[in-house]
Order: sequence, then C-alpha cells, then structure tokens
Amino acid sequence: MAHHWIATRPGDLDVFAFEEYDVQPPRPGEVAIAVRAAGMNPADAKHVARGDASEFPKAIGYEVAGVVSAVGADTEIASGPVAVGDEVLAFRIKGGWATEVTVPARDVFAKPPSLSFGEAANLLLAGSTASEMLHVTSVGEGDTILVHGASGAVGVSALQQAALLGARVIGTASEGNFDVVTRYGGLPVKYGDGLEQRVREATLQPVVAALDCVGTDEAIDVSLALVSTRDRIVTIAAAARATRDGFAAIAGAMPASQTYRDSVRARLVRLAGEGRLVVPIARTFRLSEAREATALLMGQHPGGKLVLEPEAQVRASAAH
Repeated sequence: MAHHWIATRPGDLDVFAFEEYDVQPPRPGEVAIAVRAAGMNPADAKHVARGDASEFPKAIGYEVAGVVSAVGADTEIASGPVAVGDEVLAFRIKGGWATEVTVPARDVFAKPPSLSFGEAANLLLAGSTASEMLHVTSVGEGDTILVHGASGAVGVSALQQAALLGARVIGTASEGNFDVVTRYGGLPVKYGDGLEQRVREATLQPVVAALDCVGTDEAIDVSLALVSTRDRIVTIAAAARATRDGFAAIAGAMPASQTYRDSVRARLVRLAGEGRLVVPIARTFRLSEAREATALLMGQHPGGKLVLEPEAQVRASAAH
C-alpha cells in the first residue's frame, strides 16, 4: 500500500495527514513513479495555508524523482521513450510527497545519471522560476543585476543562470550567507538599512534589472530607486507592490508563467546534467517527517534544498 501526505483543510502544519492510498494504474499518457525523493518548496505549504475549502483534501508536493513502476499504453515521457525501471524526475505534478504517484507523462523527464535523486527532485520549481525572472526582465550579456534573497533556492538558481547569460549579479543576503552568494558567482551585499548605498558602492555600472525573491518593502524600494525602467523589475513575493508601483509579478499559477516554465524544463534538466546548474542540498528527511521538514523550510534559512526520502523511511523501518 502506498502512502502520501495530504492537507485535510486550509491551515498550518496541523492539517497535514500521512495516509495510505491506492495508486491509480497509469492510463495512456501517464506513468507511475516509485518515488525515491520528493522536493520541498515554500509553495507546498503556502498553497495549503490558503485556498477554497472545496479543494480539500489536497495532496501535497509538486516535484519528485524516482523509478518508473508502470507505463500507460502507447506512452512516451517529455524526453522520449520510457520503460519500467527508468530513472526519472517530474515537475508540475500533484501529490509528490508520496511513496508512489501516477502523473502525466508530459511532466516527466529522464533523470541525468550525474544527479542524485534529491538533486533531481529539487531542480525544476526553483530553476524554472529563476529562469522566468531573468526572462521577463530581459537579462543578457554584460548586464549588472540585483537579486534580492540571493542565498535562497530561487536566488541560487538565478545566480547560476545569470552567469550563464553573461550577466553580473549583486545578491542581497545575511552576512552568514555571503559564502553562498560568492560560491555561485554573485557579489554579496548585506540587506538592511543602507542597502541602496551599499549596492551603489558595489558596482561602477548601473543596475539594469532587479529580481525580488523576498517581498520586503526594502527590496522593492531599493529596486525602484536603482533600476531606471520598471519593466525590468520582477517579484515572486510582493504582488500587491507590483500592482501599486507598476512592475511585474509572476507566479506558477499564472497561465503565462506556466507556459514559460514548462517550456524551459528540458533545458534546465540538460544544464543540471552537464554540471552547469547545481542544486545544493541542505538536509534529507524521512517522508514521515514532512511536518518537521516543513517547519525548517518555512523558517527561511535551511541553507539549501530539503529532501523527503521514502527510501530512508523504508530502511529505518526494516532496521527495527
């Protein structure tokens, strides 16, 4: 019997429930995946905390990596032919915090051998978000840009992808995370009072674009002060300010964002497989420990991506 995490109603961690469930056999256009790692993202908890009660119970988790356990008739995955036993990753799915899950084949890609299951399961939500932020602000070679929250998951991916584009990045972070910003090619500056002046002192070039991953008024105010055109400012965390001040806000639920993020998945998988896009992993939890892992995730400073691993749970149970 498979297990998965659901949210029984809108709310905090107390609405999370770990339950047995029947995995549906894949139909044409679907595959079943025995999950080896489930990715964790703030969106997992945020989309449980709010929402229409009629949408619940709701299965949790948007991305996984694992081994194909069944294939629907006449079905290929996004990257091509597939067979039982193939190692894959999947993104923009529902119910990934599970031991096994059946998903649309169009959202499944062959896992590069160079990636661990944990890295593969945490690649695409953060990676596609960062890619869209760079896309909508037209970042290119020679640009100097500002990334707020550069040591977080989206920020780290944005640092790397900006470097691949030939852009120079100034990244805000706490002093304790300066090494993270530096490791992935950015120039760190401390957030807090005086941020605008510190950014100006950090570069002789004008800041032409700003990517906000934190949503604070400070981040928005500094972006507006430094960037001359508002169509080169984007946020994933301050939609109200974006509406008020006339710059872009993007989110995975927006149709345009969905279309763009789906379009870059294959490229991001390829870059990660080539070692040009790294997914730093901070800690791995048993799948049954999802509440504890979510509490750490929402504390905002886990130091890298978190992984839920069903196999760890199985091994721990077998040892007793």
